[in-house]
Amino acid sequence: MGKRKERAVVLKQARIAPDIYDMWIDTALAVEAKPGQFINIYPKDKSTLLPRPISICEVDREKNRLRIVYRRAGKGTGEFSDYKEGESIDILGTLGNGFPLEKAKGKKCFLMGGGIGIPPILQLAKELQTAGSEEVNIVAGYRNSDLFLSEDLKQYGRLFVATEDGSAGSKGNVMNAIEENGLKGEVIFACGPMPMLRAIKKFAEENEIEAYISLEERMACGVGACLGCVCKTVHKDEHSQVNNARICTDGPVFDAKEVEI
Repeated sequence: MGKRKERAVVLKQARIAPDIYDMWIDTALAVEAKPGQFINIYPKDKSTLLPRPISICEVDREKNRLRIVYRRAGKGTGEFSDYKEGESIDILGTLGNGFPLEKAKGKKCFLMGGGIGIPPILQLAKELQTAGSEEVNIVAGYRNSDLFLSEDLKQYGRLFVATEDGSAGSKGNVMNAIEENGLKGEVIFACGPMPMLRAIKKFAEENEIEAYISLEERMACGVGACLGCVCKTVHKDEHSQVNNARICTDGPVFDAKEVEI
């Protein structure tokens, strides 16, 4: 159906951790949403010019509902956190390419999420149950013991937790949790901050594991027009003939071997 702008409705919203909000939205976009994709939400405050890209956390295609879990970090997301049940919002979606589920068939999978990169891992874990993956290990990295979405994630794979302060699970990051628990895998799907993704890329190369990483980046248009969210790649873009890709349209998910981060 392609991307389109739509008036959606907030079904419910709750604060689930400090500055972390959980919102369900009624929208026809749910029918085509894939794990790893995102939507743009347009603030009602017209002084806030740009839409905010937010990853899709969970999908209910039968009821036309999308779930987003996001961090309140500035003016735009601050406005979103005040939305109430029944409120109308303008969204654009679905955007991005999503995770390649076909790569999981018959393989032991690592799903890695760090911080606000954890939400898109939930829908991915759900869909891997029917994608023919042999085993799903979910490794989630948090700052502290506010383990948002951990109970949801446990439903769809073995969950291993790392916290920066050591208050839950392994002390450190997702790589520390993998080492401490002796985890093995054949393909990695990951989303999180750049230092985490760099470590995963290095780990995948050293262990000859396939890795697909979702790059978090500030975006302006979300549709590839402004070139505000480019990343370096090993291949030249066929249009510009430079080693760049647009995260919002060519990604946000890339084969880790294809990007320089």
